[in-house]
Amino acid sequence: MNTAIIKPQWSPLTIALMVLGFIIFWPLGLAVLGYIIWGEKFGGSAEKAQGYFNKGRSWCTSNSNRSGFSGHRYASTSSGNAAFDDYRAEQLKRLEEERARLDAEIEAFHEYMANLNKAKDREEFDRFMNERRGSRQGFGDQNGDKKTDNSDNGGSWGQNT
Repeated sequence: MNTAIIKPQWSPLTIALMVLGFIIFWPLGLAVLGYIIWGEKFGGSAEKAQGYFNKGRSWCTSNSNRSGFSGHRYASTSSGNAAFDDYRAEQLKRLEEERARLDAEIEAFHEYMANLNKAKDREEFDRFMNERRGSRQGFGDQNGDKKTDNSDNGGSWGQNT
């Protein structure tokens, strides 16, 4: 026997309450929507609601243990065959070593690309400075000599020695 005043079903009254709840305060509308959709499963009692929640929580925890993959490591469940378990452990170790090697290669490639970009930027900057020095008269020494080669000044760019 369901003694609820408002039954958890799609009726004009529940839809109006849901819309009114969203207008007044959105979590209230969301609560009414949840009651409409899942109210029959709870049956109006706190015990049934708690039981439904516990059932869902136990399903989640049991499936997370059986997933076989957590992060980058596989769960250590036994298949019942020691030879297969040894083979699997060996293959997983090999895969982890391969992953570590590939990660190191990725890091080396990123470092190479960063150095390549720095060299490209350095070349563009040197070209800009040489063009700028060429367009300005009297930029060099007091004798009017202009220095355009920055390769021998020890990495300090734009300084004349």
